[in-house]
Amino acid sequence: MNQSIIQVDAFTDKPFSGNPAAVCIMQETRDDVWMQNIAREMNLSETAFLIKVDDGYNLRWFTPAFEVDLCGHATLASAHVLYELREAAVSDEIRFHTRSGILTASKNGDWINLDFPAEPGETVEYPAVLLEALGVSAEKVEILKNRMDYMIVVDSEEAVRSLKPDFNLLASVEMRGLIVTAKSESEEYDFVSRFFAPLAGVNEDPVTGSAHCCLAPYWCEQLGKDQLTGYQASARGGVVGVRIDGDRVVISGQAVTVLRGELNC
Repeated sequence: MNQSIIQVDAFTDKPFSGNPAAVCIMQETRDDVWMQNIAREMNLSETAFLIKVDDGYNLRWFTPAFEVDLCGHATLASAHVLYELREAAVSDEIRFHTRSGILTASKNGDWINLDFPAEPGETVEYPAVLLEALGVSAEKVEILKNRMDYMIVVDSEEAVRSLKPDFNLLASVEMRGLIVTAKSESEEYDFVSRFFAPLAGVNEDPVTGSAHCCLAPYWCEQLGKDQLTGYQASARGGVVGVRIDGDRVVISGQAVTVLRGELNC
């Protein structure tokens, strides 16, 4: 049976920016090998696979290399597709069953709000190669880690934007990815970040919604606010709204459909 597949640019309001994700709405369950092969074929940072269940959708995310536990931009892309195809009414809250529990999406004008778990980082011992790969000094950074990623806080937005990591060295560190962040120097955003995940087959992810599960608790505490706007300063760039709600983070973004197709396999 053929499956439809839709490519969406997430965390942006215009094509060819933000983070592209493929969304496959399956009519029947397919095995893990098939999903991994499709993700490798699409060769995007994430491909999302949806299948309808009684109270929502089962949702899984695959990079070109492996399945992941949590992904923001492909969840945003999935919700965008369901609203756009009228599989969900604008007033509906969409429930996703995932490896990180129940996640929900709701429409707010042109934006979509995602309810995700907060994943704050803690100070930990870290491999020296982490800083060596970035070319930064330990005296100028703060290093945290949650269950998925390391996060390094540097002293300026320029330091974030100018990084040229050694991806071979970074790939030697056992982690999903590395967040690098700093307070924004513009009035438009509260903080900036970049995200590197060479071990997952993605040297630099354009916009990483799930990284904001760590970024939001940190910057809300640092800046004394419970609602912030972040900018992920990749080559494509993207805007992410965050709001703390107890032990949850509401992640907000826009999305644009750029391609529709059919899988003949």
